[in-house]
Amino acid sequence: MAHPDFDRYDLSSSQAKFCTSAPFAASIKADVVRRWPGRLTEYYGMTEGGGSCQLEADEWPGKLHSVGRPMQGHDIRLIDEFGNEVPAGEVGEIVGHSPAMMSGYYRQPDKTAQAQWYDPSGKRFIRTGDMGRFDEDGFLTLLDRKKDMIISGGFNVYPSDLEAEVSRHPDVAEVAVVGAQSEQWGETPVAFVVRAAHARIDADTLLAWVNARLGKMQRLSALRFVDSLPRSAIGKVLKRELRDRFYPAAG
Repeated sequence: MAHPDFDRYDLSSSQAKFCTSAPFAASIKADVVRRWPGRLTEYYGMTEGGGSCQLEADEWPGKLHSVGRPMQGHDIRLIDEFGNEVPAGEVGEIVGHSPAMMSGYYRQPDKTAQAQWYDPSGKRFIRTGDMGRFDEDGFLTLLDRKKDMIISGGFNVYPSDLEAEVSRHPDVAEVAVVGAQSEQWGETPVAFVVRAAHARIDADTLLAWVNARLGKMQRLSALRFVDSLPRSAIGKVLKRELRDRFYPAAG
């Protein structure tokens, strides 16, 4: 879609597109729906099983920030750090039960136990390690991996919230926010940005622009430009690599 001649092609025979495995920005979904004929369906789930969500993007233009609602026969809930369910509208770790779930990790009983949660009736769920929130219509919004959440000065800071704000700037092509160690705050958010083609904005200007739009407890302490974001074979940003890049430079 980034090809300059994309809109000149006749795509009227295109019927359906599907996305999964890595986060799909709402702005990109909207662009796909607008410029590429045919349905767009997004799936969210785990290889281990434990529940999946489905979003028919072209049918729900106001829910593109979400990954949709649980599929039929899939039970997805949110729990807090103590294993208690949280009500709709509050943030919790996503756990799920589905018709197909792993029996366990091969010869790793401790890891298997950590990956499971049981409700009061004894029903077994798989823990995703993802943080999310259900809205009043039952649509699930992903926030971040539990391990990627930043605790700064005692406050929970979700990198996805900051990434969404940085992405609003027209000179930004991609962004990833990670937590760096801080003597004052414990952790502090830093951003790695890939500039859009022909963009000339400098890091200080972009940092000031973003922080003026963030809450006091969310503000970035550093921002640096990179040529690309490191990704896994299925396209997930490798935030651990970004942290490793930051620490040597930050001392």
